[in-house]
Amino acid sequence: MVNDSSQRLDTVFLALSDPTRRAILERLVRGEASGTELARPFSISVPAISKHLRVLENADLILRRKDGRVHRFRLAARSMREAAAWLEQYRQFWETQFDALANYLEATSEEEKSISLPTRTVVLVRLWGIPSSTLTHDTLLPLSDHLQ
Repeated sequence: MVNDSSQRLDTVFLALSDPTRRAILERLVRGEASGTELARPFSISVPAISKHLRVLENADLILRRKDGRVHRFRLAARSMREAAAWLEQYRQFWETQFDALANYLEATSEEEKSISLPTRTVVLVRLWGIPSSTLTHDTLLPLSDHLQ
């Protein structure tokens, strides 16, 4: 069963996955704007920008208020804070992991860090005039004598 918090995060990250919607949010950092103002930098239709705004609104990333016939939008902080808190958990986890790896590598001697791999020779043989049905493990086995 998926809890409400998880569903909210899914909705937020889906909304943030689109570059147009992220650009709209970046614009709203500077303050409230009308739908027309938000659509201006993009070469997309009014219905398309309206759809982007609805996705952001459904994710609770923006708030809409009607001023006469004009719809005005502004950032809503709650969902962004929840997403940031979720990401912070993983940032801390990976930071701890990378710190542990760095400590391990610093403690490891140079000899232990370098790995020597055996050299292999591969012989490629092309056979002409032999039906593929005759190529079996037994007919190819003598070729292994050439491999080291």
